[in-house]
Amino acid sequence: MLAILHPDIALDSEAYRQTMHFLENLPGVSVRVHQVQGAKQRLTEVYLLGETKSLNKEDIEALPAVERAIRISDDYRILGRHKDDRRQSGFTYNDVTFDQSNLNIFAGLCAVDVPEHVEQMMQALEDNGQVCTRMGAYKPRTNPYSFQGHGKGCLPWVFEKAGKHGIKVIAMEITHESHIEEIDHCLEQLGRPTGVMLQVGTRNTQNFELLKAIGRQTTYPVLLKRGFGITLNESLNAAEYLASEGNANVIFCLRGMKTEAGQPHRNMVDFAHVPAVKRLTRMPVCVDPSHSVGSRERAPDGVLDVMHATAQGVIAGANMVLVDFHPKPEKALVDGPQALLMEELPAYLEDIQLCHDTWKKRQQIYRRLKESATE
Repeated sequence: MLAILHPDIALDSEAYRQTMHFLENLPGVSVRVHQVQGAKQRLTEVYLLGETKSLNKEDIEALPAVERAIRISDDYRILGRHKDDRRQSGFTYNDVTFDQSNLNIFAGLCAVDVPEHVEQMMQALEDNGQVCTRMGAYKPRTNPYSFQGHGKGCLPWVFEKAGKHGIKVIAMEITHESHIEEIDHCLEQLGRPTGVMLQVGTRNTQNFELLKAIGRQTTYPVLLKRGFGITLNESLNAAEYLASEGNANVIFCLRGMKTEAGQPHRNMVDFAHVPAVKRLTRMPVCVDPSHSVGSRERAPDGVLDVMHATAQGVIAGANMVLVDFHPKPEKALVDGPQALLMEELPAYLEDIQLCHDTWKKRQQIYRRLKESATE
């Protein structure tokens, strides 16, 4: 069962103390408290786990701090959608909103290489009105001899350049719990010129100890990539690991499935799952066309496959796009062959906006259909 408290309730209030005293003393029930900071208010959610079937919903709703109570299913207890569930989807971080209705573009370097390329990338983003990017400092690689990323050594100048160009959120993959501390320490030393979204790569989707460590901190939101060789349900449960530890500010990223059936693309594009994930959970959904397609091959219509894949995800309702760009792909240290070029950025952004607007118009079509059917 889930008890949703009155918005912006003070945690030192008598109503909150009385409510928590009652809930924490329920036999056979454990209590987990989650706070969700929205654009206009803070919501406190109290999850009651264990022997909850005998609990009376009306008794819980009668507690002084409780606005309403919801019975929840076993699947995706925190991040999932449940009957009579009117909870908000998404969150706001560093003045950027992430929810199931809007769209944010994270174009940038798969792997940070030299300051000049980071500067050029962020300048291009600023020129095109973008406030988010991707920058890989820690790179897990299949080959132990491949470039593993510059690590904490590049963080100061990456964060400084982000602040200089008005970048508010950087998606940055981490591969070890210690990376959280390195990022946090560097941002604090610099006066927090930007924000970071911690990215869990596809290889770490079932690294449960890493997921727990990331979930225990609530400073930074999380971008969780789907595991490339596991089911959607297994990957969604990985997201639930994060939320169960305390951090429900999670975005779920579809990045393609590893299978020979996906050829000639690098992975089988799985963007048809965009609406499915939004139906099953309250998470915003991201698509990663670069790692799905993995090349700069062009269709006979003159459009790159990666751009077609992006359109498929956005027109289906994706809320975030994670995409590789590079000023000089031939010099990129990771995934250069799939990176888009700086001169392609304006057209790419225009294409994405067109698809997002089309998604909104598609909603209107079916909303009118539904309304006419109920008349």
